[in-house]
Amino acid sequence: MLKKSKAVALIGLAAALCGATPAFAQAAAPTLNTGDTAWMLTSTALVLMMTIPGLGLFYGGMVRKKNVLATLAQSFGATALLSVLWMIIGYSLAFKTNPDAGLNQFIGGFDYLFLKGMAVDALSGTIPESVFMTFQMTFAIITPALIAGALADRMKFSAFLWFMGLWLIFVYAPIAHWVWGGGWLFTMGALDYAGGSVVHLNAGTAALVTCLVLGKRTGYGTENMSPHNLVLSVIGASLLWVGWFGFNAGSALTSGFNAGMAMAATQIAAAAAALGWMFTEWLISRKPSVLGMISGAVAGLVAITPASGFVDPVGALIIGTAAGVVCYCSAVFLKKALGYDDSLDAWGVHGVGGALGAILTGAFANSAINPAGKGWLIDGNGHQMLIQLYDVLGTFVYCAVVTFIILKVLDMVVGLRVSREVEVEGLDINLHGETVHH
Repeated sequence: MLKKSKAVALIGLAAALCGATPAFAQAAAPTLNTGDTAWMLTSTALVLMMTIPGLGLFYGGMVRKKNVLATLAQSFGATALLSVLWMIIGYSLAFKTNPDAGLNQFIGGFDYLFLKGMAVDALSGTIPESVFMTFQMTFAIITPALIAGALADRMKFSAFLWFMGLWLIFVYAPIAHWVWGGGWLFTMGALDYAGGSVVHLNAGTAALVTCLVLGKRTGYGTENMSPHNLVLSVIGASLLWVGWFGFNAGSALTSGFNAGMAMAATQIAAAAAALGWMFTEWLISRKPSVLGMISGAVAGLVAITPASGFVDPVGALIIGTAAGVVCYCSAVFLKKALGYDDSLDAWGVHGVGGALGAILTGAFANSAINPAGKGWLIDGNGHQMLIQLYDVLGTFVYCAVVTFIILKVLDMVVGLRVSREVEVEGLDINLHGETVHH
């Protein structure tokens, strides 16, 4: 009788489980999380703030007074142009699947041109896909805009806009797909939490190529080209620092534990890098400059970007300190030794900092922080360092070659550089018909 009762109980339990199966399946399906959505809406606004006004003021304060409006126009114009291009084609190329499985390792498809495939209730994880698309749009805006730091004071505005648009389509979108959209670096296991290679190394490499193709500013090395208003640059750097929490912590795509650790790592690395740059400059030049402090903070933010969701606070401290010292040496000594005119040190900070951060991510990624993060020093996975090197090398080579081609074609078609007379008189009055002070 007891056995029969047990059998009945087991049958009943089995029936209950079978009846509950649809409920389990429904619970496992992605559902909208309003907390995650609210955080991602906030993060999107924070990252947009990084370009306008953050980057605009940061760069605008460092150029000469006759070019400040032209520099701000680059940030503002790029924001408008790249937003539209991302909606038309960029998002589809970067994040959608190519119907050809082989091509999907290198570029996405065309199903989402003009976002025609994105329904109002479509989800990306626990947030609306429209929010994910717009969040990624802000990354696609600031990445090309960072290149402006290397071409300041001498590029035509028309050429600049053409360059921004073509670079988004032929450089940024493919590399974003490689790393984040299911491409070959993603398949290989490259770790890039928020854009060390996709954003910073990518933009920094393009900046280096651009300043080499354009040539030096008229009077470079003989005229005083000091920043005209460092107060603007400090304000811009401060906005970048705050906005970076959306950049890094927002890349968790949720409002959970990972976002919290990414935010902590971001703050620690930025502070450590500011100190690292400041004390290195103090030791060598005998004075800690304000420009050095804000440049160091940005270098730390750049370097922690790929690692922010994978490292613990100690890892963030080491990466930030290393970024402050290494980027200072690159911006000061390497540029002087090689003689290139990277006007606002876009390569020295973003290129070098992005590469350094990407490599050190492989060293300090901690599986206790994120199961995807296996690191050499932490978990004994030395192979991850090799993968990170592939990530850096692949991004650098592809970006350098395609950027060079784009620039050369544009130079033949519309011309890249303003005339000597325009450059001497200033871009503000000649390109935009305005000046800061009338």
